[in-house]
Amino acid sequence: MKKRKLGKNGPEVGAVGLGCMSFAGFYGPTDEDTSHATLARAMDLGVDFLDTSNVYGAGRSEQTIGAFVKQNPGVFKIASKVGIKREPGATARTFDNSASYIRGELEKSLKRLNVEQLALYYIHRRDPSIPVEEVMDTLVALKQEGKIDGIGFSEISPATLRRAHAVHPVTAVQNEYSPWTRLPELGLLQTCEELGVAFVPFSPVGRGIFSNSPPDPAKFGDSDFRKNNPRFMTPNYGYNLKALEPFFEMAADKGVAVATLAIAWVLGKGDNLIPIPGTRSKQHLEECAAAADLVLTASEMAEIEKILPVGFAHGARYTDSQMIGTESYC
Repeated sequence: MKKRKLGKNGPEVGAVGLGCMSFAGFYGPTDEDTSHATLARAMDLGVDFLDTSNVYGAGRSEQTIGAFVKQNPGVFKIASKVGIKREPGATARTFDNSASYIRGELEKSLKRLNVEQLALYYIHRRDPSIPVEEVMDTLVALKQEGKIDGIGFSEISPATLRRAHAVHPVTAVQNEYSPWTRLPELGLLQTCEELGVAFVPFSPVGRGIFSNSPPDPAKFGDSDFRKNNPRFMTPNYGYNLKALEPFFEMAADKGVAVATLAIAWVLGKGDNLIPIPGTRSKQHLEECAAAADLVLTASEMAEIEKILPVGFAHGARYTDSQMIGTESYC
């Protein structure tokens, strides 16, 4: 596996990481044995950068990783997140960036993950009631105490990144980015490159649509994150599949999986990008990891831009409720 730097002064990690939200059943039922088999294959492939959160299954994803790490210590560099708060029995989520909440949740995450330090700790969503400079003070203190190595933010604006970075260097920013989600190109990618911040794209395969076998929305279970997602609903999904046909053909002509081609496109957008496709399947992980060795030429990148122009996707990437907490900037 080729390596990339996790921020200007951070460690090297595999160019393709692994998002572990699916370990908590967000895309359908799973179990610990299946997730552990995926982690074992990740070790073989050199996929050594894992991404999770305290709210993925109310700690289930972290616990699953921690049980594997207990038997395989020191293999992975692990990132987790904090900031989304779900009260027991509540249907709506809130956000908390207070020092007490961040510290308390970090201790729980470290215990579940069976590690003494996180390679990267993200603010999952910003709490607008607390200035980002105060949040940075909390994270810098945790870094000085040795409990985290890197500081990150998810779904923030370029302006917020600049304010945070002025307090202390930010290691990474995580946002959705793929051939059908291009918002970060309107300032966030440029700001990360300028400041020496790693950009970590989640959902680089479009929550499964960039696949040799795109999902059938009719088979989504009630707990599936995509069940009410605008891009997977009628008639949008049919339009999207039709628009993607030339991309699927391009992958077939090159003799690679559709997921491999999609992630290779992401990697081709900058040396500081480290995509974290999510999967609980060994085969899918192999397709994703193969993208690290697929270098697209300038003409191939241009061809993809032509067949999948910016804004081609039908439907928003999130529902209105899912958008709450993400920072708008364009």
